[in-house]
Amino acid sequence: MLEIINVCKSFSGNTALDNVSFNVPDNSVFGLLGPNGAGKTTLIRIINSITKPDSGSVVLNGHKLTLDDTAHIGYLPEERGLYRKMKVGEQALYLAQLKGLSYSEANRRLQTWFEKFGIMPWWNRRIDELSKGMAQKIQFITTVLHEPDLLIFDEPFSGFDPVNAELLKNEILALRDRGATIIFSTHNMDSVERLCDNIALIDRSRIVLSGSVSDIRHGFASETFTITYSIDGTLATETHSLSERDSVVRDLLNHNASIHNLNENLPSMNDIFIKTVSK
Repeated sequence: MLEIINVCKSFSGNTALDNVSFNVPDNSVFGLLGPNGAGKTTLIRIINSITKPDSGSVVLNGHKLTLDDTAHIGYLPEERGLYRKMKVGEQALYLAQLKGLSYSEANRRLQTWFEKFGIMPWWNRRIDELSKGMAQKIQFITTVLHEPDLLIFDEPFSGFDPVNAELLKNEILALRDRGATIIFSTHNMDSVERLCDNIALIDRSRIVLSGSVSDIRHGFASETFTITYSIDGTLATETHSLSERDSVVRDLLNHNASIHNLNENLPSMNDIFIKTVSK
C-alpha cells in the first residue's frame, strides 16, 4: 500500500500541497484528479522522489519511501520525453536496460509488447517519424516493461484516438489484474468511472474529496430512479423519488405492465468533479 501522510510543499511562498493525506490500496487503480494547477503533478513528483516534500511523508509497503524504491516504480509523465533522432527499437532497448533488464530479456519483452500494440513494423524507424499517439505507445511500453509494483500515469490517454485509448484502458486493467498498483492522473472522467476503484480529488492544493468511486457517486445521488416499462405494447420511461419505488412498481404490475429497466439515478464523475471544484 502507498500512504501519503500530511504532505506539504511550497514553491517561492506559493503552496502547492497543503497537508495532503490518502491511501492507495494494493492491486487497485487509483485516480488522482483535480483542475490544472491543483498540485497533482507536484505530488506525483514527490512519489517518484524527483522532489522532496517540505513536511509529511510517503510510505510504501510499510516503510518510508527511499531512492531505492524508484526501481519498483514505473512513471509515464505528462511531458513526453523520447530521443527524437534515435530509432524506436534502439531507444526502447536502451530505456529497458536502464531499468535493469538484460539486453536479451528486454528484447524478448519488447517483441511481445510491440506485437500486442501492432507497432513491430516501426522498430527501425526514427522517433521523429512517429505520430504523437504512436510515440506515446512506445513510452507506455517502456514504462511498464520492467513490471514494476507501482505504476504512475500522468494523462495517459492524451493524444490517443478512441480505438487506441480503449486498448490502453484494457492494458491498464490487465496490469492491475496481474498485481500492479496503478495511479493515474486524468481529466477524462469517463475513464475514471470505468477504471478507478478509488479516487482523490485535489483542488487548490488540498484534498476535497476521496474514497471509492461507487461510494462517492452514491453520496452525490439525487435519490431518484428511472423506470422503463411497457403496457399494451406502448413503451414509457418515468422518473420518481426513491421513496416511491415500491409503490410505483406495485402499481405498474397491477396494470399488467412489463418492467424492462429500473435504475437508481447516479451522477457521473464529471458532474461530481464540476460541482465539487466549482464550490
